[in-house]
Amino acid sequence: MLCVALLFSFQALPFKNAENNKKVQEIITGTVTSAADNLPVPGVTVMEKNTNNGVVTDFDGNYEIEVSGPDAILVFSYIGFETKEIPVNDQEAINNVVLEEDLGQLDEVVVVGYGTQKRSDVTGSVSSVPQERLENLPVTNVTQAIQGTTAGLNITEGSSVPGSTGSIQVRGVNSINANNSPFIVLDGSPFFGTLNDINTRDIKSIEVLKDASAVAIYGTRGSNGVILITTKEGKLGKPTINYTVYGGVEEIANIFEPRGPDAYVQKYADYMNAMGLEQNRILPNFREVENYEAGRTTDWIDEVTRTGVIQEHNLSINGGSENASYYLSGGFLDQKGVIQGYDYQKVTFRTNLDLDVTDYLKVGVNAFFANNNFNGGRANLLEAAAMSPYSVPYDDEGNMIIFPMEPEQLFANPLLPLNTDRMERDNNFSGNAFAELTPGFIEGLSYRFNASYAHNPYTYRFYSGRAANNTQGGTANLTNSEENNWVIENILSYTKSFGKHNLDFTALYSAQENEYFTSSSNSSGFINDALSYYNIGAGENIGGSSNSWKSTLLSQMGRINYNYDSKYLLTLTARRDGFSAFGADTDKYGIFPSMALGWNVHREDFLQDSDNINQLKLRFSYGETGNQAVGVGQTQTTASTTLYPFGGSAQVGTYLGGMGNTNLNWETTTSANFGIDFGFFENRLGGTIEAYRSRTRDILIQRSLPSITGSNSVWDNLGEMQNTGLEVTLNTVPIRNDNFRWEMDLNFSTFKNELLDIYGDGEDDLGNRWFIGKPLWAVYDYEMVGVWQEGEDPSNWDPSARPGDLKFADLNGDGVIDPENDRKYLGTGLPSWTGGLTNRLSYKNFDFSIFVQTIQGVLKNNSDIHFADEGGRRNTPIDVGYWTPENPSNEFASMGYRNPRGYGFPRDASFVRIKDARLSYRLPADIIENYGVSNFMIYVAGRNLYTFTDWIGWDPESNQDPRGSGNWTNNYPVVRTFSVGLNVSL
Repeated sequence: MLCVALLFSFQALPFKNAENNKKVQEIITGTVTSAADNLPVPGVTVMEKNTNNGVVTDFDGNYEIEVSGPDAILVFSYIGFETKEIPVNDQEAINNVVLEEDLGQLDEVVVVGYGTQKRSDVTGSVSSVPQERLENLPVTNVTQAIQGTTAGLNITEGSSVPGSTGSIQVRGVNSINANNSPFIVLDGSPFFGTLNDINTRDIKSIEVLKDASAVAIYGTRGSNGVILITTKEGKLGKPTINYTVYGGVEEIANIFEPRGPDAYVQKYADYMNAMGLEQNRILPNFREVENYEAGRTTDWIDEVTRTGVIQEHNLSINGGSENASYYLSGGFLDQKGVIQGYDYQKVTFRTNLDLDVTDYLKVGVNAFFANNNFNGGRANLLEAAAMSPYSVPYDDEGNMIIFPMEPEQLFANPLLPLNTDRMERDNNFSGNAFAELTPGFIEGLSYRFNASYAHNPYTYRFYSGRAANNTQGGTANLTNSEENNWVIENILSYTKSFGKHNLDFTALYSAQENEYFTSSSNSSGFINDALSYYNIGAGENIGGSSNSWKSTLLSQMGRINYNYDSKYLLTLTARRDGFSAFGADTDKYGIFPSMALGWNVHREDFLQDSDNINQLKLRFSYGETGNQAVGVGQTQTTASTTLYPFGGSAQVGTYLGGMGNTNLNWETTTSANFGIDFGFFENRLGGTIEAYRSRTRDILIQRSLPSITGSNSVWDNLGEMQNTGLEVTLNTVPIRNDNFRWEMDLNFSTFKNELLDIYGDGEDDLGNRWFIGKPLWAVYDYEMVGVWQEGEDPSNWDPSARPGDLKFADLNGDGVIDPENDRKYLGTGLPSWTGGLTNRLSYKNFDFSIFVQTIQGVLKNNSDIHFADEGGRRNTPIDVGYWTPENPSNEFASMGYRNPRGYGFPRDASFVRIKDARLSYRLPADIIENYGVSNFMIYVAGRNLYTFTDWIGWDPESNQDPRGSGNWTNNYPVVRTFSVGLNVSL
């Protein structure tokens, strides 16, 4: 839009009318805006139908045209938007002409890494995240905004801890122990930091690169996919001020309710009966008995939770002239979580500046600052769920009781952490400067120099008072770290067209350095709490540590894009990377090539005149990418120090800190991708179907070692893994007329992960749950078939079993349930398929959207089903029953069952979630334009509205390790949010 607008002056320019020299009869004026953001659109062609009479809108979207009479019809057209026709009908002004974006626009420009391409020329697998996901939703970071929106992009939210970010996978899991997260690129440069640091309101577009052709240009960092984030830039014209604000409330989406007072009393009685013990008192602890007799109870969930409150303010200014453009923004987010003490504040500032110094030199800078503040002590939700309802948090004088179930000291007061002095801050200072030279002596040649720098300081301070640590006195911890990263890139591009041949060549030479330093100190045994962490040396026991590392990356890349008549497409890419952290006995450099072919079938003569086939493209790609995800120093054997008693005093000694491997190298993933892009019926039905297969060799594995070597493990390149998948994306417009529009988007993805080899000997690794021919995150356990009931005879099946014990399948039929013969592969924590469905309805100035997300086929261990009910002294969830002779459950065990075999209780964690919904209203332009307002929109929105699932627990998506104990470690559930927002543009 900006490039086209530069061709026109601030006044609308009339076309020459060679054919119609007759006297015009009427003058029509008006304004053209975009439906996406309600902002003026410069450069729109306004034509009188069936004539050569036309004008172009100015930079404010205004136009003025003389027409032949009241029966004239105006045609509004612009690249990237659907053409619109409006009869004059004796009107003197046609204001607020709203142009809809063309969903199937083949000339749309997309970011592909080190450049851009028309979508019709893209040969790799590149998916764009819908822009509306980044606006007008109560989200605090990028992962929340794009979760479930794109086929092949799997984001697990895990929890709603304020300031947390979800885990991201692109097309499954390619590595066992190494990093599986995609590479993030922000405004063309590698991004260092967390996705909290990027304000979603600053984002212009997000592209996900998935196949080898698309990601091979990033070499050793591309095997897990690449996410390209581009921020907004200035627009030609007068300054535009945008202000967005929303406020909302949060609540726990699903409370896993503990037992109330009566049920808790009954549970203890049933426990004593199940254990065959005499019940001397109604509850296990004397403090509980006192409260029971006094009628004192506490709803501990209510004590530690609250109604969460969230608000966000964003202000941006953008504008520009013919030689300069700018975008400035600032944002403030304040979130008080649903659990006491979980507070989060974020402040962001961004400036994007572009300047045309001469006709051949353009310079610019993109810089931002982000401050993430997590200060404050935090209540313990899991501790609250375990507390007896017959316990109270405070004594009669208002003092906090450390152990409310006295003399029980296993469960401390869940409000106790609120009294700690805790400060945590994470900052990010990042900037990217560039200079682009386009010398005129060689047409199509350009050189771009990029230099980026990121500084990430982190501070953590913590003090817990003497009352809470009666065995240690007060305890203090200090941690400070900083990471400095710089990247320099030299990019040479050449574009040439000759006849129907089009050639685009890109070459890259870059260098990168990452440097990290951290130091920490701790102390305990303070004589009073006034000193806190401000004088950590005042404690009796003082300790400390520090660590530092540095790594460098040197890269060269070449890419050729060729197309003939925009029909036949070819992309060839090769990248060479050298990484300093790899071993001394191996080549630190690797070359990663790829190729891709494309055929725009719809441009063939036999489909040129088709009314129903608007787009049809076939794509195929094949290539290699790498994964350098190994830490500095892991190729070297290291020594650590400790204090040993010797000669009556402590002496410094050394021991083997870690076994190194000088032959260590990167993983290599080879992948093939086949895709079909289509658009039918005036692009009212469009989408993409893709099938792929990737194979990773030389997998980075932390291999176990015998302890006699002095180290428990060593990194090595071993094994092979394969992913095979299918992705479908559909974009439809079922209804489209002047007043009403219905759009429906669907994405579906499925993949099969398979471990082909581990150590080269064809053997499984049972300890790590790695099985050849099976996927990662395997659940390997006994097969539960019910609960032993009274009257059943287990002697020929499980001789030690009693009524109320879990019944497991005797897989080999030997009459004994043993781990060697009666455990099997039950499933995986990787989903069998995921999907998302979005419906957008527009009626005049009203818009409604609803997004539904689903993850299916996930099996995870669920420790919530069987608590280690320590002597019957803890509370348990009301939804988790237990077997008694009077209640012969076939799902839950007896209270006396101690789970001697360590069964993990795997359960299906599939779910369908109404992820978010939004209703918005834009005030008509003729009402607000008199006040100098170009856009005024109000909306209401909801997030995580309802979840359909069979999972028993807080949430099926909560962070639980599907391979291990399944313990819920984040102490924070998924929350439901309701918000009201306002967007204003001046």
